[in-house]
Amino acid sequence: MATFNLRRFSKPGMLRRIDPEHLIAFLEPYADYFSNRGVELPTTGSGDELDYKALSQALLNPNASTPDDLAEALYYVNEMSTQEGFDSLQEAIADTDLDVVIGENAAHADLAIQVWMQDRELVERLHAEQFLFRPRSFEYFKTNNGSVPEFKVPPAETIRALEAELDEWFAKKRRGKHSKVYVFPKEDYTWFLVRHGKPYARESVIEAGESAAQYFRPEKFDVIVYNPVHGEIRMNAETKGEKDLYRTKFGKYFFGDSEFFNGKSKFTLEPLREIGEDSILCDDIDGMEWVRLKEYQIYHGGSQKDVEIRKAEDIFASLRERERSIPQGGPLIRASFLIKFKDSKNARTLTISSGNRAQFKRDDDAEIIEQWMTNRGFIVMDSEDGGE
Repeated sequence: MATFNLRRFSKPGMLRRIDPEHLIAFLEPYADYFSNRGVELPTTGSGDELDYKALSQALLNPNASTPDDLAEALYYVNEMSTQEGFDSLQEAIADTDLDVVIGENAAHADLAIQVWMQDRELVERLHAEQFLFRPRSFEYFKTNNGSVPEFKVPPAETIRALEAELDEWFAKKRRGKHSKVYVFPKEDYTWFLVRHGKPYARESVIEAGESAAQYFRPEKFDVIVYNPVHGEIRMNAETKGEKDLYRTKFGKYFFGDSEFFNGKSKFTLEPLREIGEDSILCDDIDGMEWVRLKEYQIYHGGSQKDVEIRKAEDIFASLRERERSIPQGGPLIRASFLIKFKDSKNARTLTISSGNRAQFKRDDDAEIIEQWMTNRGFIVMDSEDGGE
């Protein structure tokens, strides 16, 4: 059963705003289930009144008998019953032949229900796309195979074959099958979103006044972004096994080589020491106003694995006031920067870890951030990159 919280969708007042014909048609395939839960659905077109209170209680309290496909439908309709979901659905169906009727006072769920009944894959895709632009940490992997081959967006049959291999791995790791790979070609990058399950979870619930257990498989979204200029992917995934899975399978299906992404991209923080405050200049980067260093960490090691951490609103300003510099000795292993982008009212944080990990607040900051890191020397360039 899908994990879902239907508090938005299941309020009686909100249910009453949905066109009853659409709502009944949506629920009608599960009439037997609702009857067993004490909800008798009227026949479509009969004009009979729905028992909204009883329906609300049934939706708020799913149990082990709730059909999996009903749980899926309720989950996606609920997730897309927001202003953001309403707007994205309207935009997506504008030039299609979907037969949708939306009045001036229609509820968000009214549109989500109609689109779901006619094009489930469209709703799933729009829902998935929302997960592309959330704060996350990325690890970078690149090819060491010399020149980077031309990349074309993979056809549907390639994606299906990739999903089959991902399913095999997820099943062995007790995460279930039925993974889904969504492809989002952008101007300079190609984005991939992988939806898959996590290991089963157990939650205690109350049913008929008694304590009971409800088991479900949580849903997870991983993001993989390919840079065709450098032959590099950055990925956000939870475990080392998942990262190795994406690194090898994406290489196999897109370039015919499981070890195509066989090298870690390397970040270094030494420019902070070597050139000091000039390492955070951004006058040459379109879209950036200013950068401030707000934290760095130096690893001293020893038997206690000593790490020196320094924080300030503006570390270089603080160092100037005290006529000091970042101390020598021990590698810089982590630094956090506050970056003011021209299109944003508030500054956002970038964290770089020596190795191959970067964390930033919005995925669509990536292109600007990566250009800045390259120009300032935080990305270690191979000889074939030409230092560009």
